[in-house]
Amino acid sequence: MPRLSYTLDDIESAARFILKNLKASVLLFEGEMGSGKTTLIKELVKQLGSSDEVVSPTFSIINEYAAQEKKIYHFDLYRLKNMEEAYDFGVEEYLDDPQALVLIEWPAIIAELLSENSQKIRIIVKDFQTREVLIN
Repeated sequence: MPRLSYTLDDIESAARFILKNLKASVLLFEGEMGSGKTTLIKELVKQLGSSDEVVSPTFSIINEYAAQEKKIYHFDLYRLKNMEEAYDFGVEEYLDDPQALVLIEWPAIIAELLSENSQKIRIIVKDFQTREVLIN
């Protein structure tokens, strides 16, 4: 399982590490609240060639960004109460889009919809400044 320790000052290398180890079109970001999931996603989107402003979709549930080669969908499912809410906004269509990279924070609520074409990105808080990213 690939892993890398990094700090906020070195987040570019963490994003490059994830892209180098990318094996799926759906990335599942797991980590405790405040671990830096959105911050890491911002850097990933930037490195994928998007100049769009990346913000957490906590209230909108999903944001879309334009990149050089693909669309990028960024989900934050923290506020979803059940699977029905995911079906209501058409989550399956986003997951099945062959022209997109899908980045999902708090993916557990839709676990039953996730195919083998997904990859877990686990962020572990080591201390106030240091994180470790593990890729499954």
